[in-house]
Amino acid sequence: MGQRDVVQGTLEMLILKTLAHEPMHGYGVALRIEQMSKGVFRVNPGSLLPALARMERAGRVKSGWRTSENNRRAKYYMLTARGRKSLSEEAETWNRQISAIARIMEA
Repeated sequence: MGQRDVVQGTLEMLILKTLAHEPMHGYGVALRIEQMSKGVFRVNPGSLLPALARMERAGRVKSGWRTSENNRRAKYYMLTARGRKSLSEEAETWNRQISAIARIMEA
């Protein structure tokens, strides 16, 4: 299987999961998702930045400017309490859905 865009409807959940580990800038989030999926998923910057903005407006993440590892100013995103709750709820829903899909595929 080649490199693919993230499955529709899962980008925000994957961003939340990535930020649950530590605050990151947008490029770091995209890179981590690609690394954790062993290259199966890639996150398009044209999808990532609007998703982060939506999530910030919804209070799921907050941001602040910091100096990145290569000594440049970058906007870092971190999970809020609302974001942690959303992640838990979305993970539960996703796990129910993939279990149901697995049962159908095995039938």
